[in-house]
Amino acid sequence: MRKLCPNLDREDGLETVLEVPIPEEMFASANKNTTLSWQNMKSWVRSSNSERSQASMTALFGSRNAEIQLLLGVVGAPLIPLPISCDHQPINRSIKDHPIESSMAKYIVKQYVAAVGGEKALNSIESMYAMGKVKMAASEFCSGEGNMNGKAMKVKSLRSHGGGEMGGFVLWKKRPELWCLELVVSGCKISAGSDGKVAWRQTPWHHSHASRGPPRPLRRFLQGLDPMSTANLFANSVCMGEKTIKDEDCFILKLEAEPSALRARSSSNVEIIRHTVWGYFSQRTGLLVQLEDSHLLRIKTSGNDSIFWETTMESLIQDYRTIDGVNIAHGGRTSVSLFRFGENSEGHSRTRMEEVWAIEEVDFNIKGLTMDCFLPPADLQKDQEEGCAIVSCTISSAAKLPFKIRSASSRISASSVAAIDLDDPHSMSSGSDDEEL
Repeated sequence: MRKLCPNLDREDGLETVLEVPIPEEMFASANKNTTLSWQNMKSWVRSSNSERSQASMTALFGSRNAEIQLLLGVVGAPLIPLPISCDHQPINRSIKDHPIESSMAKYIVKQYVAAVGGEKALNSIESMYAMGKVKMAASEFCSGEGNMNGKAMKVKSLRSHGGGEMGGFVLWKKRPELWCLELVVSGCKISAGSDGKVAWRQTPWHHSHASRGPPRPLRRFLQGLDPMSTANLFANSVCMGEKTIKDEDCFILKLEAEPSALRARSSSNVEIIRHTVWGYFSQRTGLLVQLEDSHLLRIKTSGNDSIFWETTMESLIQDYRTIDGVNIAHGGRTSVSLFRFGENSEGHSRTRMEEVWAIEEVDFNIKGLTMDCFLPPADLQKDQEEGCAIVSCTISSAAKLPFKIRSASSRISASSVAAIDLDDPHSMSSGSDDEEL
């Protein structure tokens, strides 16, 4: 990971420390022109407003523009379905007075807490920092009625440019609900965070916006980085049985978002029907092996029609290592499936994306990490009508979609083609072209 940016203006000038370290592979361009790569990033970072950022992105990345937006909007900074109580201590609760499914789940969570280091080690962590690298790629697009009968038409893989888009990220967290993320992929930066009162997201192609409903944790923390949050999340889950994941026998814990939580994130035009999380815990080691979550949205269109979006994310969690007595996952892979249906069969589509990540550094109890480190952006906008802002990094017309998707979606109105920010469904719409998707 590179942490210094060379001074391109003066050869004898000091190098600049990067806010987000960048993988070496990111600069291994086809022409091996490292200087050009640095200049591209410098030009991109200097873009100060959304219009300039959009123009800069188009100029630098060309046809990859839409694909990078798609990847960052869906995979970059998704949140989990509900807040996690910071004062909840599942390992101290009695499991005798609960139904058998709940009691089994609490027992499995207790085993998980022991496997990742124990209650004392986890309670000693007040804050954390993590730095790592990612590779993202859109892998497949299917369209048409074949999606419904098992004979899906597979479009040529969208992977390109060395097998995906490279990037790096930095995570900061301070208990109870303070966190922030800086993620740079192919020179394109996305930021997200929570100050305990509101969770927000900021992208180069859109203003900063707040998530609807109460602030929720970043999904990346549940991918093996924050064992205490994982234990607290699944404290009220139920055990659904067993399943083998990569030759590892696992217990399945299931957690459904409460109807009240779904209503808080819904609006008059967008209804979140369900949001479910599954955790697969190894019977041998007690560790979390796979995290899966799925949610279904219904978007009202003109008339009585509705469009449905179903999003499923599966994260395989690997490479556990002990850091200061706590077992932290240092790598993994996430597969995302985005399924659109409703209307007629020609409007059905499925897009698949992948992300591979690796953690380079982890540290706990960071000195000097104050509330000021988690303040939301100054340009945070709030939707006065809904009482909350729209977290959105959108594609507003079919012309901006990757070619394969655009050609398959030519029969669908531009305003109802793509849903990019799946964490906040209000980035999807089916109204006029002036509305955000």
